[in-house]
Amino acid sequence: MSIPPTPLFISAAHKSSGKTTITIGLLSAFKNKGFNVQPFKKGPDYIDPLWHGNAAGNPCYTLDFNTMTQKEILQLVSQKLTSCDISLVEGNKGLYDGLDLDGSNSNAAIAKLINAPVILVLDTRGMTRGIAPLILGYQAFDPKINITGVILNQLGGSRHESKLRSVIEHYTDISVLGAVHKDKHLEIVERHLGLMPSNEDGEAQKKITDIGKIISSQVDLDKIIKISHADSPSYKISPIIKHSNKKKNEHPLRLAYINDSAFGFYYPGDLEALEAAGAELIEVNSLIDKQLPHDIDGLFIGGGFPEEHLEKLNQNHSFRQSIYQAIENGLPTYAECGGLMYLCRNIISKGQQLNMVGIIPADAKMEEVPQGRGLIRFSETHLMPWPNVSQNTSNTIEGIVDSSISAHEFHYSHLINISKPLNYAYDIHRGSGVDGQHDGIVYKNLLACYAHLQDTEQNHWAKRFIQFIQKIKTESS
Repeated sequence: MSIPPTPLFISAAHKSSGKTTITIGLLSAFKNKGFNVQPFKKGPDYIDPLWHGNAAGNPCYTLDFNTMTQKEILQLVSQKLTSCDISLVEGNKGLYDGLDLDGSNSNAAIAKLINAPVILVLDTRGMTRGIAPLILGYQAFDPKINITGVILNQLGGSRHESKLRSVIEHYTDISVLGAVHKDKHLEIVERHLGLMPSNEDGEAQKKITDIGKIISSQVDLDKIIKISHADSPSYKISPIIKHSNKKKNEHPLRLAYINDSAFGFYYPGDLEALEAAGAELIEVNSLIDKQLPHDIDGLFIGGGFPEEHLEKLNQNHSFRQSIYQAIENGLPTYAECGGLMYLCRNIISKGQQLNMVGIIPADAKMEEVPQGRGLIRFSETHLMPWPNVSQNTSNTIEGIVDSSISAHEFHYSHLINISKPLNYAYDIHRGSGVDGQHDGIVYKNLLACYAHLQDTEQNHWAKRFIQFIQKIKTESS
């Protein structure tokens, strides 16, 4: 296809309408038609993007007003549009849902910014004539939002579908792009953070294929393709040029990162930023590898669900011991959320208490309700091992001018039985962190936090971390 497609925004009237499953199915269906498909997700999120990336065959990138400027969002979208045939952006929650009263960080605001036609996924259970005022209301609420069609979901049967189509045709000018009936094959196991991650579900690829076939048979893919190519994007398509810190003939720094069923929460953009900063990424598996590679210069442990793999993590004693010894010997290490839990003495969950790495003098205990959830904002203390030297530059995310950093957290665990005083890299201004006031545990060359960072203009953490690794390597050689 000669011109870049206009991204399509998949949204809903409310949370749990089935838009993630529909999006997975659409991505899979378009990929199976031979299209180069580019997914995005309004963030922050790790789990849905794992599914989207697997379904599309391309990484799913996060669009987040809390950590990205509008310019960055436009740059990222425009860059990825240059090489794809169709692009889908999945929203979170409902179309007009967001933190602020004015909707400035809502799904609708993203759709408006990138000029994306909106396809509404509507949960039709128990609905007949009432679907008309729902659609009309969503159209009228913000006339600048182009709701170009709806996909009816959870239909009770052919009679139900026929009634809804008649009502929509009579009262609205909206196009019905699909009618998806209730089907157990469309169900994906849910967990406290949302869907089970696709990197953890051994049947994920089969599930994606099955969903794709069902969606392909019940949604008008040709109509959707036509919508995406009705107009080219209204903004300039100019790829981002990433500058690498690597000099000619210089050996890259070898950065190991744990990527397996227990730890898989990584933003594709962050991994790309680490590589651009001079890292060679080395995948390791905490469940089956016996030890860390000997020739690495640094270690990154992302978030995930270590509590779901306690026995396997515990049984792999040699791997845990190799991490303990590496950090004790000064290996530059960064760990987020699940990674922080893994570095504790024990993880306590569902009546089990099993030994983990033990470098952090505390236990991580899982609770039934979130211990930290949503936007977190912090500033760095003098103990930050790789400080932001440009932190006096104003951060205007969300219209707030300050030098703090915005990130997100979502954890059901908290630290108990802390046996030694902890040093912290972050002072919390909003959110929970480790104790409501601090986050970012520092020990030797380790930084471990509950906050999930995203490498953006307000906080190019990837470059700073790689520079820190280089500094430690130079000093020790």
